[in-house]
Amino acid sequence: MPRRKGAPEVNAGSMADIAFLLLIFFLVTTTIETDAGLDRMLPPIEPPEEDVIIKQKNIFTVNINKNGQLLVEDNLMKLEDLREAAIGFLENNADGTCTFCKGKKNPASSDNPSKAIISLKNDRETKYSTYITVQNELVGAYNDLRNREAQRLYGRDFTKMEAEYLNPETPSSVRDDLKDKVKRVQDMFPQKLSEAETSTN
Repeated sequence: MPRRKGAPEVNAGSMADIAFLLLIFFLVTTTIETDAGLDRMLPPIEPPEEDVIIKQKNIFTVNINKNGQLLVEDNLMKLEDLREAAIGFLENNADGTCTFCKGKKNPASSDNPSKAIISLKNDRETKYSTYITVQNELVGAYNDLRNREAQRLYGRDFTKMEAEYLNPETPSSVRDDLKDKVKRVQDMFPQKLSEAETSTN
């Protein structure tokens, strides 16, 4: 009676290679969720050379309570009305020095865009999503005004010009051309968005 042959050996030499390839595949194809955040450039820590006096009428106060309600200039306001209210404040032009503003020139509101400051204060229990949404609406007010003036001056949206200027892949000749245009529009409506100390109430 002939002897039975043993079971053939499995070549496990390539198993490590296969496992390594699978690991690389999953690392490359997996998307990692990142937290939402705000892109802000903080000013340098330098004390002002002289005290700056700011009139109360040049400050647009926005408070968010722990329930996500907005108190704008001591009045309850819906989130969808915030951007329009901020635009009205920024280009109010009470002193008449702004030649491109279309505001109502209300003497009780901001003098001109260079003096207008938006002050945002939130509660410690405010939802982060609400805080981000309010921030987006306030920044959107600046962008809407800047887009309007950039369209008037250069026939382009400011946000697209700024994105192209900040893109490192943009040729230097194009960036040099955009630099003065972007700065001019930014100076027309300087973004002065101040965050007050968070409330614990």
